Amino acid sequence: MDKKRLLMLVEIAIFAAIGLVLDQISFKVWAQGGSVSLVMVPIILIAFRWGLLPGLTTGFLIGVMQTMFGPTIVHWLQGLLDYGVAFTVVGLVAIVRRPVLEAANNLNKTKMALYIIVGTVLAGFLRYAAHTVAGAVFFSEYAGDQNAWIYSIIYNGTYMLPATVLTAIVGVLLFTAAPQLMQRKS
Repeated sequence: MDKKRLLMLVEIAIFAAIGLVLDQISFKVWAQGGSVSLVMVPIILIAFRWGLLPGLTTGFLIGVMQTMFGPTIVHWLQGLLDYGVAFTVVGLVAIVRRPVLEAANNLNKTKMALYIIVGTVLAGFLRYAAHTVAGAVFFSEYAGDQNAWIYSIIYNGTYMLPATVLTAIVGVLLFTAAPQLMQRKS
């Protein structure tokens, strides 16, 4: 195994662990689940540094590790959606990797911030969608007389919107202040 690949794997492992810790240090919004944390920041960092597959892998590892710390799983498909899919899709932020790196190389912090925000909002929305589907299908009893989809959209939005905004703010501040964080070391 070459040094570059080994470095990538080590960074994925380290940042997945950091993501898990950041998710444990969170503001719990609801007793049934959902919290505002910075869990998406390490996934975004790896996706910008190494690309799509490492970003997806980091998100997946965080989701898998979360199942070891008091998960709420009522069905295997719900567990897959809420833990596997929801965090894996955050790695899709790598879609804006090239423009973010180009802006960083050109020292264009405004353009860099814009692409970081666009990518983070996309990643946050995809995670929100996975949680919403799982909530509407598997936790409909909490909706009472309400439509389960509307209930799930509102319920998951109460923590995903602030989590996405917080992640975007931290991402912009972190990556514009230290763009070298996105550069791989050979």
